Amino acid sequence: MYFKKEVIFGNPMVSTSYLPLLVLFLAALGFGLAPLGLAWLWAHLVSPPKPNRIKNAIYECGLESRGDAWVQFRSAYYLYAIIFLIFDVEAIFLLPFAVAFTGLTAGACLSMLIFVLLLVEGLVWAWAKGVLTWS
Repeated sequence: MYFKKEVIFGNPMVSTSYLPLLVLFLAALGFGLAPLGLAWLWAHLVSPPKPNRIKNAIYECGLESRGDAWVQFRSAYYLYAIIFLIFDVEAIFLLPFAVAFTGLTAGACLSMLIFVLLLVEGLVWAWAKGVLTWS
């Protein structure tokens, strides 16, 4: 494919095919930074800060916070989440395979069988380590 090189901003090496990409990048950057800049300007120029006890209070879901925010939780919940994600991704990968099953070659079926066996191996490992026991 032939790309025509034109002189842009005095540089003959800049290709015109990257100009729309640059414009979109700058627009995306502007959409992200403009609200932040406007909020900062509003907070510092229009509405000066007036801190007090009520404004500095911790507020969540309409209820006042009680106790310490650092609550310990069991790390086993993390493992449950990881195992859920593994089988969720397995379902996402198996759905297109099931839809196109009749048109697939033996190699594609073998690769999907290997994929399922690796996931089953992970399940057996988690079961053997006692990760799946709820206590």
